[in-house]
Formats: sequence, structure tokens, C-alpha cells
Amino acid sequence: MSKKIVFFGTPEFAVPSLDALVSEGFDIAAVVTATDKPAGRGHAMTPSAVKKYAMDHGIPVLQPEKLRDPEFITALRGIGADLFVVIAFRMMPEVVWSMPPLGTFNLHASLLPKYRGAAPINWAVINGDTETGVTTFFLNHDIDTGDIIDRVSAPIHPTDCVGDVHDRLMELGARLTVDTVRKIFDGTVERQPQSVLLAGMEPTPAPKIFRETCRINWNRPADDIHNLIRGLSPYPAAWSLLSLDGEDPKSYKIFSSEVTADPSVSQPGTAHIDGDRLLIDTATTRLAILSIQAPGKRRMSTPDFLRGLR
Repeated sequence: MSKKIVFFGTPEFAVPSLDALVSEGFDIAAVVTATDKPAGRGHAMTPSAVKKYAMDHGIPVLQPEKLRDPEFITALRGIGADLFVVIAFRMMPEVVWSMPPLGTFNLHASLLPKYRGAAPINWAVINGDTETGVTTFFLNHDIDTGDIIDRVSAPIHPTDCVGDVHDRLMELGARLTVDTVRKIFDGTVERQPQSVLLAGMEPTPAPKIFRETCRINWNRPADDIHNLIRGLSPYPAAWSLLSLDGEDPKSYKIFSSEVTADPSVSQPGTAHIDGDRLLIDTATTRLAILSIQAPGKRRMSTPDFLRGLR
């Protein structure tokens, strides 16, 4: 009799891992995902990416509003799963993660113990890292602190935005998820406490991204601002109040940039239009804005945006 898995996940990031498990013939007894949310202009109730995949493949779906709900706990226990797999889901109570006899493991988009928290991919790019990766670890009482099963590294290229790194880790994570399940089912899994890797150092936090996190501080060096823009593109996007071509200041989203060798000559945050270039002074050199979005408009390349501005 094959061992049963319950898969917990919600966004697109989790789908390749679920698909890889299904493709490898593992018994996915059920999927647990977020409740449907209103989306689009008509605010129609829309299922999560994981639910869509599960429905297309005939996998039963559970969508509890609260993970401690007695009816959900009873239904989950009734499945009799051997292992829970968690990817891009919410924090789970012990009554859930302690349920399966083989434990519950999570796929996390960083090289733990670096970047514990809700936004590890964003912060790796924002901080200018050149390497990141994915980690599988067993859940315990504290978020992202459990014993590590395996880690696989991946590069962050200088031209990458967070969307590029997200997609790279999404595919890498799918392979690691399958490898981890095999090790657990074969009884060959090894556990490494994160304290061994920390060796007295503090873990790197990766807190949730809020709107104020995305606001550009032009008093920072150009390299730091460039990395912030990369680390928030394409979503949720860095933003700034800018006064362009004599207009009153407006809130613009900025999606890509380039650090120039031109020294800043004005107060940081001052914008300069030079032909089809938009340059903004920082604490060091000027930053060239390559793509931008005005309020109520679509994202545009800077030359196209400036033609419309004129």
C-alpha cells in the first residue's frame, strides 16, 4: 500500500512541486489551500493556483478558514496521511504539523538559516546577494527554525529581478521536494539542526514586504536603490513621489533601473530628463530609470513614457 501525502500550498510557486510529486506517482491524498478570494474588476471568487491544479487532476481539496477548526482537524486526521508537504502556506499549529507519523516538511526559498520569514527571495535581491537557494526542513514550534533536510543553491545574476529568481527557485524547489519525499519514504533522511549552521551567528530576517518597504529613499547610494528596485520587480514594485517636467509630485512605480557613472549634482530625488533618459539623483551617482508606471497607466519603457509625458 502506497504512502499518502497531504500537500499544503497556495500560490503559483507551489504548483511545480505538486506537479512533480504527481508526475512521479506519489499518492497525493488531498490538497489544503487558502479559501477562494475575490479578484479582477468583477471581484469574482477565484481559486488559488494550487486549487486549480488539484481540481484539474481530481485531487480532493480542503479550504479551512482556520487551521484549528475541529471539523478540519477531524477531516485531515481521517485521511490517514503518512507525510505532510508544505510550500508557500501559512503558519501551522502543532496539532496539524505533528499529525503524520513521518512528520511535516516545508520547502523554503532561501538557504536556511539565512532569510527566515515571509519574503526570502525579495530580501536576497534587495540586499545584493549573488547566491540564494531552496531548503527543505521539518516543521517545529518556531517559524523556519526546524531541522534542515537538504539545501540546493542557485545564483542571483546582476541583471535578475525578483521575478527571475522566483521562477528559478520554483523549478529547483520542485526537484528538491521530490528528492526529499523519496529520502523520507526510504528512511535515508538525515536531519541537521540549524544551530550547527549558525555557529553562534544570528539568522538573517526576511520580514513581510509592506508598502512603506517599497518606498525609495533617494538619500541612499545608487547601488542600494537599484537593488531595492530589482528586489521588488515586478511585484509589488518600488515606488516614489516624483515631480516630472514641472508637474505636481505623483506616485510612480519603478520596475527597472541602471546605475550610471554620472555624479549626482542636485538634491537626492531630483529628476532630470535628458532626451529619452530619465535620471534621478541619489546619495552617490545618478540612477537611470528604465521602466516606469504612472498612476492609472500601464508599465512602460522610459522612452515611451517620456514621449507620452511630452
